[in-house]
Amino acid sequence: MPLLDHFHPPLKGQRHWESFHGMWASALAQALNAVPLPAHYFADFQVHVGSHIQVDVATFEKEEHARGTRTDGAATALAVQTYAPPMPSVVIPAVFPDDIEVQIFSTEAGPTLVGAVELISPGNKDRLETRWAFAAKCSAYLQRGIGLVIIDIVTDRLANLHNELVRHMGQSDGLGFPSSTEMYAAAYHPVRRNGAEQIDTWLSALALGQKLPVMPLALRGSIYVPVDLEATYTEARERSRLG
Repeated sequence: MPLLDHFHPPLKGQRHWESFHGMWASALAQALNAVPLPAHYFADFQVHVGSHIQVDVATFEKEEHARGTRTDGAATALAVQTYAPPMPSVVIPAVFPDDIEVQIFSTEAGPTLVGAVELISPGNKDRLETRWAFAAKCSAYLQRGIGLVIIDIVTDRLANLHNELVRHMGQSDGLGFPSSTEMYAAAYHPVRRNGAEQIDTWLSALALGQKLPVMPLALRGSIYVPVDLEATYTEARERSRLG
């Protein structure tokens, strides 16, 4: 199905983009589990929009698992206080990026992350700090040899996060998209070739009203699986009744 604009009217007033991105992540995981992934691999998805870091609250809990009984029959309870660390030396400001992603695991030596597909959110592109946080997350995946695909159909923010990732890795802007590229998909395969560490990269500009491409997802160990963006986007549209 042709790519729609999910971030401007009329769709913006009718549907929540968070719901659609969740549907798409689910469709991507289901499609990968159904056919392309080899044995001993599985795909799962998670969606965290906004802060999902634990809120800092001082607690003092009473637990009754150590309940005892006195001779008069009354119950007693042991008060248990959790460990309280000393005051921190410094507090560093931080930004934690939105997560709308499909993760691929190998189970041969216990669940081990070997690949990821990231659906970019408006929050990922909102300001310099969030763009840098997303680029740092992607860079950490690549440094660990984890293959990666990123998909950006956000139309109400103009930043290009592939270009941000290139800059984060200290590389030339010539390895990125033209500055006018608003929507895109990119795939990355970190490799060591002839003694040099490199990242094979596939770039595809996207456009409203056009079909979506198939992107190669490299799993750690040089196994490739196709990520059919068109078929999974169509599935998500049908589930969302946007057909």
